[in-house]
Amino acid sequence: MKKILVANRGEIALRVMRSAREMGIKTVAVFSEADRNAPFVRYADEAVCIGPPPSNQSYLKGDVILDVCKKLNVDGIHPGYGFLSENANFARKVKEAGITFIGPSAEAMDMMGDKLSAKAAAKKFNVPMVPGSEGAIKDLKEAVKVALETGFPLLIKASAGGGGKGMRLVEKVEEVEEQMKLAMSEAKSAFGDDAVFIEKFVSGPRHIEIQVLADNHGNVVYLFERECSIQRRHQKVIEEAPSSVLTPELRKKMGECAVDVAKACNYSGAGTVEFLVDDTMNFYFLEMNTRLQVEHPVTEMITGLDLVKEQIKVARNEKLGFKQEDLKINGHSLEVRVYAEDPQNNFLPDIGKLQVYKIPKGTGVRVDDGFEEGMNIPIYYDPMIAKLVTHGKDRAEAISRMLRAISEYRIVGVETTLDFCAFVLKHDAFVSGKFDTNFIKHYYKPEYLLQQNEEEALIAAMIAIQVFQGQTKISSGITTAGTKESVSKWKKNRLLS
Repeated sequence: MKKILVANRGEIALRVMRSAREMGIKTVAVFSEADRNAPFVRYADEAVCIGPPPSNQSYLKGDVILDVCKKLNVDGIHPGYGFLSENANFARKVKEAGITFIGPSAEAMDMMGDKLSAKAAAKKFNVPMVPGSEGAIKDLKEAVKVALETGFPLLIKASAGGGGKGMRLVEKVEEVEEQMKLAMSEAKSAFGDDAVFIEKFVSGPRHIEIQVLADNHGNVVYLFERECSIQRRHQKVIEEAPSSVLTPELRKKMGECAVDVAKACNYSGAGTVEFLVDDTMNFYFLEMNTRLQVEHPVTEMITGLDLVKEQIKVARNEKLGFKQEDLKINGHSLEVRVYAEDPQNNFLPDIGKLQVYKIPKGTGVRVDDGFEEGMNIPIYYDPMIAKLVTHGKDRAEAISRMLRAISEYRIVGVETTLDFCAFVLKHDAFVSGKFDTNFIKHYYKPEYLLQQNEEEALIAAMIAIQVFQGQTKISSGITTAGTKESVSKWKKNRLLS
């Protein structure tokens, strides 16, 4: 494999290209008109514009991407995550074109891409399942019957869903029919498939996923777990590895179940098996993601492996260079997703120009990003600016290192999730490990963050005035006009310092 096209954009495109370069492999970038000046475009050995900014006119145009591959004699395609990464039809076309798809087979994608077929495959290996319907439900009377058998509260979920779309919480039988209709309508709109199923709502759930890696020679290993319970709108914001609650025995049991799921679909490459763990530490299969995960860096940090390189090696038909017993957990790692979102306004996306953009550095800090100072955050794609990752000898050091890194991350021009992430990391529930996917519901309100920011702003302004005045002791009662002006300016720019 001498040349790889990365069918993606932003930080993941750049991240894949760096690993490919270390392996002596040339790279091709495809980009939309909105990304013409993006770092990943400049980094690639070759770059081709494939269309206007909207993804359905550029990054989702599989046939156009394949045409670029043929013209530039590309050997392989790495899809990153999102866009075409779990599109089985695209994977088939890539194979038919004589190009290597760096990922699992289309058949594995088909099986695991549908939650119902994924559950059926996993069930054959006695992987624990959340109680609920055996298959898709469309008949409203049947839905009521299954709901009563399952018990409340319950979830109605889209079979082809993800990211919380087509998901409805139902707490009493009178709500079933209405929520069924809404879930089916949303599923049809989002995925072109209105199939839904019913599942028992797991109380106090923790979202824990197992990274698996498989070659084409029957070897499958698990690379331990990631805790992904800090979420907003069913989407992850903070991840860590390993989880603070798994025992070695439970880790091994879940890891072996994840390996069985991979074997059930004859999986190849890097994939993730997701589980829910309830408040009594029972775990249940949720789904399998047949691609590289956004949060893969924390696994890399605790294992010392480069998952992109491993994906490429598997695609080149190489055997895994290690066995399960060779893998060990080294320290602890955290990842916070730096989104251009406003945590004080229901995490709504924020667009604008990165007037100031300075990333943190130092021991144990990694930043995967795709932006530079002066660039605009486009409205057409996911609002993630970067992934900030830290590693420490233990969880306490990883947290303190992350807080230090957040304090050094300077972004002016857009609202971000950095302040929110710092709030979470300082919270007793997170520090103690006693939290679940309801963290925001239980512990966060926008006014908490506003209060924290105002206190920090006042302190920053007081220090600035004292330094300016050449004083060595801070008075607790400063209320000068200069202080108020400094606080106002600090709040406006939200400059982390």
